[in-house]
This record gives sequence, C-alpha cells and structure tokens, in this order.
Amino acid sequence: MIRSLLIGLVAGQRGIAPLAAIAVATRRGSVPPVLPLQGLLKRPFFASAAAALTAAEMAGDKMKSAPDRIEPAGLAVRTVTAAYAGAALAPRGERVSAAMAAAGTALISSYIGWRLRCAAMRRYGQTKTGLVEDAIVLGTGIVTANPDLLPSRFTARI
Repeated sequence: MIRSLLIGLVAGQRGIAPLAAIAVATRRGSVPPVLPLQGLLKRPFFASAAAALTAAEMAGDKMKSAPDRIEPAGLAVRTVTAAYAGAALAPRGERVSAAMAAAGTALISSYIGWRLRCAAMRRYGQTKTGLVEDAIVLGTGIVTANPDLLPSRFTARI
C-alpha cells in the first residue's frame, strides 16, 4: 500500500505524472498490465503521449497564467490518475482500497503542496521552485512505480 500512497503524493503535485510512471513501469514489465486500458500504456505511442503530457504539465506550471493545483478541474484529474495508478501498483485483493488511499492522498497533498509552493515562490520564484518540485515528483513517481531501479537494500522498505 505504501507505493499507492506515494503515487498519490506524486499525483497531488503533478496530475499526469502517475500515468507516465505507470506507462514506464508497464513497458518495463515492473507492473503487469492488469487494469482496463493499461495494456495501451505498453505501446510506444501511448507511453510517449503520457510522457509528453507530463512534460507539458511541468512546463505549463512555470507560466504565470498556470491555474492553482487546487482548482476543481485539477483536483479531479489528480484524483482519477492517483486512483488508477494506486490500483495498478497494488496486489489484486487490495486494488480498491489502494485506489481510494491514493486518491485521498492526492487530494490532501494537493493542498499541502500548494501551500508549501506558494511560500517557497515568495522567496525563490515560480520557475526555480517548480523545477525543484518537478525533479522530486518525477523521481518519486518513476521509483515508486519501478522500485527495481533502486539498489535492493532500498526496495526492501517499499
């Protein structure tokens, strides 16, 4: 369940990033394609599309006109992608509870992340704080979905 909670944290900051992380994991074979439409993420076109949408979201986040992550549409996207990715990372009997936990984590972390980012932006600006946030989110998402990328001494805890 920890992986589902972590992917919920990722979704709370960048709504599309969980889909890109699951696409990478599905293509690598780290996550079996067990959910509806997850088999599409094994295909290069759809995996690339998820990565491109994540990159566009990250680039858009640096624009002054970017909406806050706590806007209703943003929260809806974060909830859906967190639930989907959380279920994909969970064992068969835990998928519903993992989806709910990931979605809840995404909603809560959206508000917390927004407050932290607002505070950091006052001191460091929108672009710098966004780039740091992107690096943390992308790294966390990829490693959460692909724990085999880490040395084995770390994955025993995930």
